[in-house]
Amino acid sequence: MPNHVDRRPVVAIVGRPNVGKSTLFNRITRSRRSIVGDEPGITRDRIYAEAEWLGKTFELVDTGGMLVGESAEVPAKIIEQAGVAIGEAAQVIMVVDGRGEITAADQELAGLLRKTGKPVILAVNKMDTEAVLPSASEFYRLGISRVIPVSAEHSRGVDDLLDAVTEGFPSPSEENEEATEREVSVAIIGRPNVGKSTLLNRLTGDDRSIVSEIPGTTRDAVDTVVEREGHRYRLVDTAGIRRKGKTHLMAEKLSVVMARRHIRLSDIVLLLIDGTEGITAADATIGGYAHEEGRSVIVLINKWDLVKDRRIAAEELNDQVRRKLKFLDYAPRMFISAQSGMGIAKVFPEIQRVAEARQLHIPTAELNRFLKSVDLDRATSPAAQKPKIYYMTQAASAPPRFILFTDKVKRLHFSFERFLVNQLRKKYGFEGTPIALQLRPHRS
Repeated sequence: MPNHVDRRPVVAIVGRPNVGKSTLFNRITRSRRSIVGDEPGITRDRIYAEAEWLGKTFELVDTGGMLVGESAEVPAKIIEQAGVAIGEAAQVIMVVDGRGEITAADQELAGLLRKTGKPVILAVNKMDTEAVLPSASEFYRLGISRVIPVSAEHSRGVDDLLDAVTEGFPSPSEENEEATEREVSVAIIGRPNVGKSTLLNRLTGDDRSIVSEIPGTTRDAVDTVVEREGHRYRLVDTAGIRRKGKTHLMAEKLSVVMARRHIRLSDIVLLLIDGTEGITAADATIGGYAHEEGRSVIVLINKWDLVKDRRIAAEELNDQVRRKLKFLDYAPRMFISAQSGMGIAKVFPEIQRVAEARQLHIPTAELNRFLKSVDLDRATSPAAQKPKIYYMTQAASAPPRFILFTDKVKRLHFSFERFLVNQLRKKYGFEGTPIALQLRPHRS
């Protein structure tokens, strides 16, 4: 089981729906990490991000809107998720809507927090003007001694809140400032309900994401840092990606934007496919997003434990991959079951192998020895379009990009490019990562 990396204090933001928790989260983290909107209950899972105040760093957690006593499946799981966040928190911020009156839900939540014994600060939000500030004192009735009026939208009072939150937190030490191995960011992507949250929970060893049979349960991206065999990985469970024309709710539309953003910010994506359904056009579209962004890709065929006659099914799926995901021919394929754990033990070693291939840099002298060893006449392309390559160099890694100095200034013929890329893979690996070739005119 993976060991979680315990790096800094955790601060949990809790409150009933639509009081401004996500706006405050985004303000403190200086990001747009959590989805914000007028539709109540947009945040469901725990959303983690690093935050800093006057040199003190901490992990901030945004939780779903809590309505204590709710019995419906998703609200109940939101409460369960928020309870986990509170349990690991060094400090809790309870957010209330200062423009309204104290509600029964506020009272129930405040009572629940008092029972935990955790230090709690009450952030009375939406105190946008001086005129409304006196009304914040009404919220002392909730029995929380530290009450701070804020406006997350306009940043009023947030400095005072952060002073109170971080009081007693450790200041930066030399040990904390030592260089650490760079994290590998891994985004889990796929259609709704293919098992992304179950996979994240299986890989991290806890129930970080809500898992439900209701398609589209995950809306925000949820992440956690784990350490395996001395390597650090940040795993991100992105919301199920739907075609934009079919996402009617604002939250689902924003989820598409957020998921694509996390693809852009990742090093490696795990493209999760439902093995019981085969590869769909939507799977190809989602894989295309990762390919276009130059991310490394591992294709995971999930729910394999539910498939009958796996040998024949594997042949059919591999054929589908070749036809429908031919642009991902460099991506390793693994057959797994996130639910049962089948094949999961091999996922982290494969991620590490692909991460190392992504960072691989070949010296120019070695590349030109490689170039001389390759019979370019074997490449099938029109004779008039075959370039004379004088030398090549690797301009970048992650993903690898090579510059060919040639007598041509236009694009290579696709068959010639494919041949050269295949030869590079045969010689150096580059498993799971796209390879880009660029032409430069050779000046003698």
